[in-house]
Amino acid sequence: MNQNIIKAHGAHPFGLRWMARMDGPHADMLMDFGVYRMKKGDAWEEPAGLEKAVLLVYGEVTFEWEGQSHTENRANCFDVPPTALHADRNAAVRVICRSEEAEINILRTGNEKAFGSKLYLPADTPDEFRGAGLMRETSTRIVRTIFDYSNAPDANLVLGEVIGFPGKWSSYPPHHHPQPEIYYYKTNPENGFGYGELGDEVVKVQQNDTVFIEPGLTHPHCTAPGYALWYLWAIRHLEGQPYKQPECPVFLKEHLWVMEPDSVYWGDRK
Repeated sequence: MNQNIIKAHGAHPFGLRWMARMDGPHADMLMDFGVYRMKKGDAWEEPAGLEKAVLLVYGEVTFEWEGQSHTENRANCFDVPPTALHADRNAAVRVICRSEEAEINILRTGNEKAFGSKLYLPADTPDEFRGAGLMRETSTRIVRTIFDYSNAPDANLVLGEVIGFPGKWSSYPPHHHPQPEIYYYKTNPENGFGYGELGDEVVKVQQNDTVFIEPGLTHPHCTAPGYALWYLWAIRHLEGQPYKQPECPVFLKEHLWVMEPDSVYWGDRK
């Protein structure tokens, strides 16, 4: 069994499950990652001490932080852009489930910098159709970058979402970076699947699976025809080496030609 993937084998049970811990499993990711499937009335509280980000995957929840409160309902993670709360080590946060069921994803890491708190709403993260007009649309996908170095330079985390269209590729061309990264998946319909490359290995990814991408591993993905593949992506900056352009990501040079607008592929009419 590949140690870089946690297979969910169906729905998560209700409650909080930590997939990665800085002081436990997958400590090399340098961040905690948890999935909390909540029932109405459930609450998650995070005291001060760590940088933290909470992403609403689906359902209705109330975010509370630093004397502020906001309730948001997300029907699903495919059709509705994300809502996420990002806070530094000085802020305590609380999330309460208001619907019959909800899911939140939790990320935490160490960071001594103070940068305040920000609630990112759907209007803050519009869909980017990355790859559109290139590669015969075989790698067009939706990318939602919630926060990264460009809008949260003092953070140690980067958070976003990707939706792969049926039969198409994402995280392509093949690329790598020295920072660790976590992918967490949903499929639409739920019995769907895709495949992810981890260097020279390939893993089958399905509903609720989690993949841990070690530094330096290439990680393009493809989605099975008929299905859509959503995944959270979270990156941990390294000390003195943040994940930012143009240094990151590093694309494999032998495959960059496919992104040229005038590239000729096999089967093109002469």
